[in-house]
Amino acid sequence: MKEALVIGGSNGIGLSLTLELLSQNCHVNIVDRDENHVLETCENVSFQRVNLLDDDYSWLSGYNQIDTLVITAGFGRICGFDDLLESEIQNSFLVNSMSPVKVLHHFFPRMKQKDKFHCAVMGSIAGMLSSPLIALYGATKAALCSVTESLNIELEMAGTGNRILNVSPGFIKGTRFYGGQNDVSATKDLARDIIRHMLAGDELFIPHYDDVYHDVLERYHHDPHRFGVESYQYKLSGGRLSKTPQLKIGYLSGTFDLFHIGHLNLLRRAKQYCDYLVVGVHRDASHKGKEAFIPFDERVEIVKGVRYVDQVIQAEKEDSDVYTKGLVQYDYLFVGSDYKGTERFNRYEAYFADKGVKIVYFPYTKETSSTQLREALRK
Repeated sequence: MKEALVIGGSNGIGLSLTLELLSQNCHVNIVDRDENHVLETCENVSFQRVNLLDDDYSWLSGYNQIDTLVITAGFGRICGFDDLLESEIQNSFLVNSMSPVKVLHHFFPRMKQKDKFHCAVMGSIAGMLSSPLIALYGATKAALCSVTESLNIELEMAGTGNRILNVSPGFIKGTRFYGGQNDVSATKDLARDIIRHMLAGDELFIPHYDDVYHDVLERYHHDPHRFGVESYQYKLSGGRLSKTPQLKIGYLSGTFDLFHIGHLNLLRRAKQYCDYLVVGVHRDASHKGKEAFIPFDERVEIVKGVRYVDQVIQAEKEDSDVYTKGLVQYDYLFVGSDYKGTERFNRYEAYFADKGVKIVYFPYTKETSSTQLREALRK
């Protein structure tokens, strides 16, 4: 292994796999929505922020030189099917199923060649049996497991020794899955085993198969209905149900008058951080002492038409009012870096310090601006 791409390499088992690859003198490219400070002091690491919910996968062409691919991104929660948000359903299939398949499709011609190409994908034991209360997650992983199994047959028929390792664990201690926390000391042995199976060209690796999951799969195949009922009761009695949607919400506001590339890039950058982006549009530009050329209703419709935007509301005078009034309980507040250090945003930082809200300041870029367009119109 000389150079690897780890999708989801900043957290959980992806982080441990990144560290294990680095220990084997492999350069690692991490694609993730979040950075991890543990990796800041590591050499041979590069990071690219990507939101797998975006349907633009052109970034993959920047990694055509790799010889190792590891896909670990994914999420799910234990809850009743009726407790899931529609956005969670859509996002789960996009991240857990569609995204890995798109990535595999991009690199599949490489895999079919004689040159060695290592690959591992995180499936789940939940995709191999009845999974009540995690039905959605199980379905997304079942799709991925099925694709991986079939692709390995195609690779065999192509005459190459390359294979895709389907890693299908149950619960992994030391990850943020099911509300846990990252703990690389708890996942390093598993990461080492995954790399070993991947290098051996194995097609399936179920951690703890002999001591746990052989019996689990036997019980499922013997009586799927009974297994499902017992699984349901086990999750319910264990108090593992989650009422918190797995949805990171972002918010930003603006006038969005004379919509231009600067506005588009702002919305694109914001969506890289979150699952659901809410945009507040100001009714006029009086808060900036300016005049809006485009009527409010038209500006709202323009912003609604941008594919990075999930919801548009009328902006409040203060961005914090949107949160305090319960209009949007956001996790991220996005704003330009020119606001950093101002009285207003110092106040916001103090207010949100204990609320789990992160303020993200985007650096100023020299792009077309509404001010430039207004001047051109006046002339």
